[in-house]
Amino acid sequence: MVYTVGKNTYPSPLEGYEDAPPLPDEKNEDGKSYKNPVSETLSKAYLEFPDPLDKGRRGGFDVHIYYFQTNEIQAQYAKDLWERIRREFPELRIYRFWDRPIGPHPVAMFEVNIFTPAQFGAFIGWLAVYRGPLSVLIHPNTVEDEEGVSHMDIERRNHSERAIWMGERIPLDFARFG
Repeated sequence: MVYTVGKNTYPSPLEGYEDAPPLPDEKNEDGKSYKNPVSETLSKAYLEFPDPLDKGRRGGFDVHIYYFQTNEIQAQYAKDLWERIRREFPELRIYRFWDRPIGPHPVAMFEVNIFTPAQFGAFIGWLAVYRGPLSVLIHPNTVEDEEGVSHMDIERRNHSERAIWMGERIPLDFARFG
């Protein structure tokens, strides 16, 4: 089954589980959460990003950490955070510390690329604690070959519909995506 909403299509979240037995209604000891069926293996998503996430040079996710460049406290905090990330997570790709808006990003920021689910879990959990007063956009990088869908349409979708925000959402300039 495929779901169509507007011009986007979504595969069924139950793809691959069509013939699975019904889930149990039994609750765990806490009385609130459900007991799930036992599986002999962990989901593949613990080891590699699912398609269509980029498993190559771009990485599966970009993390944009925003600060208001005219706010001295935020600017210094962002610079300190940028340095800390470079020291604590040297395996991640960390880009230039921008002191002005760039591309669709309406305020200053810096970017970090994430390549594996393990890096995502470690870095995003860490960032939830250490991002301080800053806003963060986390968006996927996807490799898609959908007929009639442009690269700019995919980028717009990744930066909006598929985006995850920490802190206040910063409106992006989507006109940059054509």
